[in-house]
Amino acid sequence: MEPGNGTQISEFLLLGLSQALELQPLIFGLFLSMYLITVLGNLLIVLAVSSDSHLHTPMYFFLSNLSLVDICFTSTTIPKMLWNIQTQSKVITYQGCITQMYFYILFAMLDNMILTVMAYDRFVAICHPLHYMVIMNPRLCGLLVLLSWIMSVLNSLLNSLMVLGLRFCSDVKIPHFFCELSQVVHIACSDTFLNNIIMYFSAGLLGGGPFAGILYSYSKILSSICAIPSAQGKYKAFSTCASHLSVVSLFYGTSLGVYLSFTATQNALSSATASVMYTVVTPMLNPFIYSLRNNDIKRALQRFLGRRKSETTV
Repeated sequence: MEPGNGTQISEFLLLGLSQALELQPLIFGLFLSMYLITVLGNLLIVLAVSSDSHLHTPMYFFLSNLSLVDICFTSTTIPKMLWNIQTQSKVITYQGCITQMYFYILFAMLDNMILTVMAYDRFVAICHPLHYMVIMNPRLCGLLVLLSWIMSVLNSLLNSLMVLGLRFCSDVKIPHFFCELSQVVHIACSDTFLNNIIMYFSAGLLGGGPFAGILYSYSKILSSICAIPSAQGKYKAFSTCASHLSVVSLFYGTSLGVYLSFTATQNALSSATASVMYTVVTPMLNPFIYSLRNNDIKRALQRFLGRRKSETTV
């Protein structure tokens, strides 16, 4: 094999979730179903928000961005996994691996940043309701999303470029169903000290920082809700951020669970299985959480689906 970009290999082997042949049809059907549900559910959220003028507000603008990112997030990993199962191949090219890793880091971090922006939106709505429309103006909303994209792109680019400088030898087996950054760095046969420093520093800064911001926002939100005298007022205020709080808990809970499970067992296969929760299950559940707990979304979906049905019957 010809060396290139500091490597002596041209492809990797993705071992997947299980090497048992009898389980492959079950895994294929399960992940195909979850992927289709994820794409369809999040796409409906995007279409409902964009088609309903009542939902052209900062909260739903950020929600449609989150749904779009979730579609891209799952699309970076699941189609390749399904293709490998269908073709009974574990191969992913070196270029394909780096590309998949780049977009995975990009959309994972973007998911994190959008959730943080949504927490700030809820903080302003509940703690400063009289100034909400002034503070959360269209220019600031667009700027927050743009800043999230820029930070995510730069972080993904930095980590991917660092991997390009690594040298890989005979061990090309990645015990995962996609090219996960830490697993790829782990199998390199050159010095990975700088890669690990940058990887953990960026994860701490761009992962821990937004999480701290979310905790701060909700601490202020909670204190503001507690100050509301009526029980009905407290319920109304809390219901406006209940869906977002559920999604944040699911995203960070599963991400932290993956990290703790890998730290405790150092078992790459168990880490790959656990990572299914935040790479596949969480994006799939997000549309259900928002549509089931939000009457505005349910009404918008009903109007959108009713309009499409009437157009097809004409």
